Amino acid sequence: MSRAPRRQDFPVAQVRRYLEPGPIVLVSSAWQGQRNIMTVGWHLVMEFSPSLVGCVISSANHSFEMIRRSRECVINLPTTVLTDQVVGIGNCSGAEVDKFESFGLTAQTAHQVQAPLIRECHASFECRLHDDALVKRYNLFVFEVVKAHVAPSPKHPRTLHYTGDGVFMVAGQAISRRSMFRPGML
Repeated sequence: MSRAPRRQDFPVAQVRRYLEPGPIVLVSSAWQGQRNIMTVGWHLVMEFSPSLVGCVISSANHSFEMIRRSRECVINLPTTVLTDQVVGIGNCSGAEVDKFESFGLTAQTAHQVQAPLIRECHASFECRLHDDALVKRYNLFVFEVVKAHVAPSPKHPRTLHYTGDGVFMVAGQAISRRSMFRPGML
């Protein structure tokens, strides 16, 4: 039996360092001839079918109004190869720079939405706004994924998970427990 770790008090304002919901994503948007990319860490899967994803997007962010008005975006999944671009995109405003050009990323035409895909990302999920009831109160957009594009390899890409203060953890090693899995339980 494994030993229980010794724990100590921790600032509640920093619990997100342990509870971040998933990999860092790059959300691309377009509105009235403008396009933008933002780095997002606060997102969550909300439903399987329809495929719903919630994203918290600050109203102070340049992408907020573009997404609110267009009612769509693309959620792009970068791998560790794009770490410097992910950080750079998160540290500047699309109101001042074209992030595609500044960070050497390629905009690709999406099939279902006007926002561009990012070619260099492992996956891109075209989204339409499904529910905006919590946008005003919590900046929480609920999107429906209407088209998904995923590279077949690697099956488990090395993705970035933000822990705060400019530090990321890397995911990508798979641990299988299929023999213990019961469908419908997770």
